[in-house]
Amino acid sequence: MLFLPSDPKKARILTVVACTITSLACGSNYGYSIWGPSFAARLKLTATDSNLIGNLGNFGMYAFGIPAGMMVDAKSPRWGLTLGIVLLAGGYYPIAKAYDAGPGHYSVPVICFFSFLTGAGSCSAFTASIKAAALNYPESRGTATAFPLAAFGLSALFFAAIAQILPGGTYNFLILLSTGTFLLPLFSFLFIRVIPHHTYQHLAQSDRQVLHRTRSSAQYEEPGTPEPRCNSSSTITPSDSFTSDLESHSPGDEGSSLLSKTSTQEQAAEDLESSKHLPSDRNHESPHLDIRGFALLPHPEFWQLFIMMGLLTGVGLMTINNIGNDALALWKHFDPTTPLSFIESRQALHVSILSFCSFSGRLLSGIGSDMLVSKLNRSRFWCLCVSGLIFCVAQVVATMVEDPHYLVLVSGLTGIAYGFLFGVYPSLVAHCFGVHGLSQNWGTMTLAPVVSGNVFNLLYGKIYDAHSVRNDDEGHMECLIGNECYRSAYWVTFAASILGVACCGWSIWHENQVHKMKGKEGSVRSDHERMA
Repeated sequence: MLFLPSDPKKARILTVVACTITSLACGSNYGYSIWGPSFAARLKLTATDSNLIGNLGNFGMYAFGIPAGMMVDAKSPRWGLTLGIVLLAGGYYPIAKAYDAGPGHYSVPVICFFSFLTGAGSCSAFTASIKAAALNYPESRGTATAFPLAAFGLSALFFAAIAQILPGGTYNFLILLSTGTFLLPLFSFLFIRVIPHHTYQHLAQSDRQVLHRTRSSAQYEEPGTPEPRCNSSSTITPSDSFTSDLESHSPGDEGSSLLSKTSTQEQAAEDLESSKHLPSDRNHESPHLDIRGFALLPHPEFWQLFIMMGLLTGVGLMTINNIGNDALALWKHFDPTTPLSFIESRQALHVSILSFCSFSGRLLSGIGSDMLVSKLNRSRFWCLCVSGLIFCVAQVVATMVEDPHYLVLVSGLTGIAYGFLFGVYPSLVAHCFGVHGLSQNWGTMTLAPVVSGNVFNLLYGKIYDAHSVRNDDEGHMECLIGNECYRSAYWVTFAASILGVACCGWSIWHENQVHKMKGKEGSVRSDHERMA
């Protein structure tokens, strides 16, 4: 490839950099609070309508995870990147035109559809970048995926910062989003590849037959080989393992063009042969672990992760989508003479704080989770526990803040908690169910916030509208009673945060019990395999 260096190490680094640049475009939905309130005011929408538009963007981001993941796993990360580029272009530009046209030209369902496209495009491109980073660095996956995950959280701040040097206005910001989310993934497309960790050489037919005949007994009968699972039994048959490796090294695989012209069977045999190392020589899960689709359902690890994802993500999304409304309500109550332009600048500031804190949390969680496992022999679930506790504090603070100057506490704490949550999740999913189906499994996990995110956001909108009055001069709804406009919604999400922390605590306890039992049975497992 013309754009990749010949040195595999440099090529992998360049690929992760490209994945990180792609992710900068994929978190743009979290900047909805920058343009959402003024968009609703110009089109004379209620808070419920505004939340519905924001929710459809989130819905596209999470509900599109399974089809996008299946495509990326079956084809290559580049396929997901291409689809993401198309969908992002078809989402933001029509939204900008709807704002420019004014009220009545585009119905709310049509705008919701365009918002859905922005979420679906972000999901597709982001899934591709995470998969490419994870495959290039399987031995330090938490750190490799931390950078695109962190860039995803930084996306809103990135676009808000660029907007400061361009002509102001909501329309110009929407044009910036439509242009930036198209160009960044398009540029990254040239550099994203999966670089194989083995140098394949042409083998004689007799050698291939020997490898093919001997690998099954070597892999499954070698004494002391650890079981490929997370907390409880997650088995896979020899035929499934061989099929998985055939799929992951199929001719359509992203790394296949870098290999010598060998057959798929040769590549699979060589890859499988490389697994015949002692447990002490390996520090990541078996390459043959591949649990996906309906096979996830019997595993308790799946339901643990799914429930925690739904609870905590839904809590974070409510504040992320409505921090602009929080700021508007507080400033209108604190000083009714505050100009709208100043309030809009405060809304952008809070989105930037959310974005930067999410970026920091993702980076700390991704890298820190690797250190928890490798250095302290502790579970990655502790990162989720930290996230849940910070969410609890953020919800209580949100109910207490009356001075808009202190709203930064709510946006900052929410961003850190949200970042800690997402920084570690892909590593947990890959460890428990295998990297071959990571994109599809991650897409399955992101279905969890579809329900909770919609429930919490619509609840916020209903509560906000119930306390709002219609502005006689401008004709739109506004709330003038400060944090009374939304306080009840935060008590609901506080209860959800407490439940999320309880689930995290139970997961840590359950994992310790399982590994104590395995220790008594004398199972030989590597440090990384003992903890998620």
